[in-house]
Amino acid sequence: MNISSLLQNFIQYITEAFARIFGPNDDEYPNIGVQPFEGEPLQSPSNSEW
Repeated sequence: MNISSLLQNFIQYITEAFARIFGPNDDEYPNIGVQPFEGEPLQSPSNSEW
């Protein structure tokens, strides 16, 4: 490999990583919103014994 192709491959590697990190999000999670709380809150005793 000559120096120019090595440098070109290195720059391409760095720019692809930069584009992946700072590019738009490509996750395909469903938009479900906030889920309501269904249950009772934990009633812990005021004096914990170990």
